Amino acid sequence: MNRDKQTSYDVIVLGAGAAGLMCALTAANKGRRVLVLEKANKPGKKILMSGGGRCNFTNLFVEPENYISDNPHFCKSALSRYTQWDFIALIEAHAIPYAERKHGQLFCRDSAKDILSMLLDLCTSAGVEIRCNTQVTAISSRVRNDNTEETQPTDDYCYQLQIENDCITCASLVVATGALSIPTLGGSGFGYDIAKQFELETSPLRAGLVPLTFSDSIKTVCEALSGISLEVEISIGQNTFTEDLLFTHRGISGPVVLQISSYWQPGSSINIDLLPGIDAASLLDDAKSKKGSSLLRTAMAQVLPRALVLELQSLWWPDMAERPLAEFSSAMLRDIGTKVNQWQLKPSGTEGYRTAEVTLGGVCTHEINAKTMEANKHKGLYFIGEVVDVSGHLGGFNFQWAWSSGVSAGSVA
Repeated sequence: MNRDKQTSYDVIVLGAGAAGLMCALTAANKGRRVLVLEKANKPGKKILMSGGGRCNFTNLFVEPENYISDNPHFCKSALSRYTQWDFIALIEAHAIPYAERKHGQLFCRDSAKDILSMLLDLCTSAGVEIRCNTQVTAISSRVRNDNTEETQPTDDYCYQLQIENDCITCASLVVATGALSIPTLGGSGFGYDIAKQFELETSPLRAGLVPLTFSDSIKTVCEALSGISLEVEISIGQNTFTEDLLFTHRGISGPVVLQISSYWQPGSSINIDLLPGIDAASLLDDAKSKKGSSLLRTAMAQVLPRALVLELQSLWWPDMAERPLAEFSSAMLRDIGTKVNQWQLKPSGTEGYRTAEVTLGGVCTHEINAKTMEANKHKGLYFIGEVVDVSGHLGGFNFQWAWSSGVSAGSVA
């Protein structure tokens, strides 16, 4: 049969992102006839933009604790089936140069294009067909009419997809459509619509790995400090991250803020330690004893950006701004030091899906087989990648989930 006219496949994958491509080439390498449908004009857009164009493709220290889900155990099976070492071996076999950055993050040394080209070449070699600019308008499920009554269910289950004026069918349908984050790169809720159609439960959705915003007086502070970055520790409850914070015109961003944003809930506060590992109260008390004639802002500017110190001065000791340290009581310095180590802020919101790197929530894990990613209620229907209620921390963990869940489904679809 002419491939252009082919209307029946063993596996159809919806979405040509990291998870979809990995699933497709895995299934095709088992001899399956595979079609990938992508609504965007080209595959792998999110791969290309990730990591500043260098694709943070995995992490050396992948653990289940790096993932957020209603069921923290769900990701274990896929992550152990196809590990970070498996993907590292794959890119090394294709001579893709890469570099390790802090916290075990691995990036392409040259370009994210190297990863995408590798995946597309592997798909081509395995016989995968990829169609871009293709919108699926309807999906239905039925049993094949292989000389049997369609009213009698058989193991030969089939899904039918409407694409423009054509209908195509498959034995296995894999939903790798991504989620709501970064709609300009193709993010959408289509995968959740499919889950709803097949009566699969989804958990509440919200933006994750996203900058935090303010609407109170702190917004003015952030505007004044826009562009300034420093290493801080941010915590919410037991969740703590230490990394760079970046002030913006709308609030705060940077790796540490993106990390903690996945744990932030509207109405709650975050705690920022501006001098992680340093007892600020003791530092100020020591400065008073050694340089009592100095101003407090002068002492603090030795360890914090001067512009930040001036903003903190306006917030915490405006009436004592021109008084020497010697005139500050120990209680006053202790209070200011405590605020430096425990600056409590209440964000008004996030920048939303427009800039969020992931979507938290998704198709509930109790609806899916952890080993195969197949829907428990529907034979041949799979959900992989970001559409599932599994979201990784910043640092290559979401790509590893894409590779691992894609292989898990592709091995059995």
